[in-house]
Amino acid sequence: MTMESKNELGKISVAEDLVSVVAGYAAVESYGIVGMCAKRTGDTLAELLGRDSLKKGIRVTTVEENKVDIDLYVILQYGVSLPTVASNCKSNVKYRVEDLTGVGVNNVNIHVEGIRVV
Repeated sequence: MTMESKNELGKISVAEDLVSVVAGYAAVESYGIVGMCAKRTGDTLAELLGRDSLKKGIRVTTVEENKVDIDLYVILQYGVSLPTVASNCKSNVKYRVEDLTGVGVNNVNIHVEGIRVV
């Protein structure tokens, strides 16, 4: 699925995969997140083949034209404050996706799948 926007100069199409990759970059650069958790069959297959994908653990759902919901399945560092890390990650992902792709973000949902001692 692609999101499209039109203006006087032409049409811009943004693929959901691009939104996933941008959200992945933004999520892993957030302090306290040490990894993403595979939630799709393609993610598991990529892990078995030894590929690391930035789309792993991210689900993008189109809500309305040029608006998306992003679900992040993350693994946190032991000892960090869950509400603080989640809040920082949400704002960072929302800012990066909107700034780099021009696609609006309705919600960023954080699903904590595990904790790792680093």
